[in-house]
Amino acid sequence: MEKYAFMESLADNFYLVRGANNATIPFCNSFVLDGNERVLIDAGLDHSVIKAIDADRRIDLLIITHSHPDHTLASHLLGDRTLMLPEETPDSVHDLFELGRRFTGSDRGGIHWEQRMRSVYGLQPLKPADARFKNGDLLDLGGARLEAIHLPGHLGDHYGFFDHNSGVLLTTDVDFTGFGPWYGHEEASIERFKTDVQTLASRDARLVCSSHKPPIRSGMKDCFDRFFASFERQQQEVLDTLESPSTLEGIVAASPFYHNRFPDPFLQRIYEGHLVKKNLDLMITAGIIKINNDIYTKVKETTHAIH
Repeated sequence: MEKYAFMESLADNFYLVRGANNATIPFCNSFVLDGNERVLIDAGLDHSVIKAIDADRRIDLLIITHSHPDHTLASHLLGDRTLMLPEETPDSVHDLFELGRRFTGSDRGGIHWEQRMRSVYGLQPLKPADARFKNGDLLDLGGARLEAIHLPGHLGDHYGFFDHNSGVLLTTDVDFTGFGPWYGHEEASIERFKTDVQTLASRDARLVCSSHKPPIRSGMKDCFDRFFASFERQQQEVLDTLESPSTLEGIVAASPFYHNRFPDPFLQRIYEGHLVKKNLDLMITAGIIKINNDIYTKVKETTHAIH
């Protein structure tokens, strides 16, 4: 199976499929399990790649780790195969307007999100699930024994997997990118995301694979430590915008996360708003900043994050 340049062996009959454009949005890494059945985990691949994998040997089962579009991008190409979704995945995945409203928080946002996903990425809604999995489930599939690990800090229905047969840990969007943790929806949580990172780091993994970076075969603890430290960096970057008192809108306009480089300004404001607000709320609780009449102000100089 590793005859394809876009595939890399992780263990016996267990492969990483590299997402296009270095697995950056709208793509992600996917994973293939080859046993009595062929299993594909996530479908954020170029159409030609999924077609090549399927032509080599028919894909029997598609598992989606969460409902972000870079993980479901080409799922419609496997519409006649068995689909397994997280127990927490809501019905909004079957309607792109409803999914967009979930991700943006408004009807206007839902319309915009659906139009962009359809026109730019060709996204289609997911079909109804044939089966579901939940936290702690052990899935004996494709020669692997996958333990489902719920990681809702990133998104409410976000999951990773640990293969008890090979020691491969799939961290999905606990992804070790330079951006750091992403929690840009209302349902996401910084505090829960921190717990999720610690949960994954505690596993006795032989290697670690995320959805947007190459496999980590050594120095795994250091990688988790650096990613965890990104929470502090992100908080400090938000705090740095408060050299002068500011409103939430002013901080979001300063764009400490995206630096005003996100390809869709409308969605950037929404996502950045959540990223910023969650950090502000934690800093208020910690006494680092205060708010009065919608104006945020530093209480004291600090370079220490909330732990």
